[in-house]
Amino acid sequence: MALLSTAQVGFSASAAAQDRTVPSGSGLPVPRFVSLKSNRVNLRNGPSTEYPTGWVFRRAGLPLEVIKEYEAWRQVRDAEGTTGWVLQSLLSGRRTALVLPWEIKAGLKPPQVAIHSSDSERSSVVVNVEAGVIANLHSCDGRWCRVTVEDYGGYIEQKKLWGVYEGETLN
Repeated sequence: MALLSTAQVGFSASAAAQDRTVPSGSGLPVPRFVSLKSNRVNLRNGPSTEYPTGWVFRRAGLPLEVIKEYEAWRQVRDAEGTTGWVLQSLLSGRRTALVLPWEIKAGLKPPQVAIHSSDSERSSVVVNVEAGVIANLHSCDGRWCRVTVEDYGGYIEQKKLWGVYEGETLN
């Protein structure tokens, strides 16, 4: 069984960003990952509605990396490396991740990734999901993350996810 992705996405990574976090105006670390609250969010060219919209995200739950803050605005980066500004109220602290977004190639069938029943490659496979699927993150130990995708739950290797830093732990 495969769960289909609804968007094609590439990747960019912020290796070891967890070690470089700095306090921000909100008091939250920067960089950090967040997700979109809504199915339609404008990505603006600057931190105000006076700036033009450079892109429109149409995927609730999509993970984004906050790389800067200015008042109620957050400069974010998506998995393809596109940056822009989003109003803070359109973002959620709920953690999600894209499965293997860097493996999506135009015109080719996306590869599949196993969600395992436990944090071991030797454990049984609960379901296979396609690259580009959004997974809800529940916990990560630096190597494996406990996730849900639709009604399926299990574990994916952390290195196969964009939306959680290498070695990051979540409880």
